[in-house]
Amino acid sequence: MPVRPIQIASVVDQVHAALREQILTGELERGSRLPQETLAAELGVSRTPLREALRRLAGEGLVTLQPNYGATVAQLDFGDMRDAWTARLVIEPPAARLAAERAPAPELDRMRAAVAAQRASADPTRSLDSNREFHLALVAASGNPHLAHFAELLWVARISVAIYTAQAAQTDGTDAWAGEHEAIIEAIAAGDGELAQRLTREHIERHPPVAENS
Repeated sequence: MPVRPIQIASVVDQVHAALREQILTGELERGSRLPQETLAAELGVSRTPLREALRRLAGEGLVTLQPNYGATVAQLDFGDMRDAWTARLVIEPPAARLAAERAPAPELDRMRAAVAAQRASADPTRSLDSNREFHLALVAASGNPHLAHFAELLWVARISVAIYTAQAAQTDGTDAWAGEHEAIIEAIAAGDGELAQRLTREHIERHPPVAENS
């Protein structure tokens, strides 16, 4: 039986996942250069999928691409992170209220699936993905595509690193956050907009970004 060749898209996915985990865990330090020739050799891939993976990481705010200099691991700007948290408070709690007015079954199922994945995973990076999926599903449940777009921009380019850092610092972080997510889901499913909004605001305020040297 002939072996099917690996599609370049799957190679890009694997390179992206490998580099993303190394950045989130600190194995690749912030501000460090990412020489493409060296990385390609270490990962055993050509530079084409590596470049695409680096572009994805740049879109997520994890890598900085500079002309004539190359790629570096992005620095974490704590002041900008606090601004991102303020933006979340403007977007997510009101979105939860709107979601409760609609209680859309597909988005509720999506949120429940995200919480189940969050509880089931012992891998911090996978837990991060589930956390992000819950919040994006929450905003999508508002039925407002503009709010959903703004939330995606915040989560992709700003919030992920801080969430990962906070969860990794708490031994029970994943279970505690999942429990808070479930309470928000129950409020939305019950059509209680005021409660859904309050719980979402409290959830965000309870887990602020933490400065590296604090």
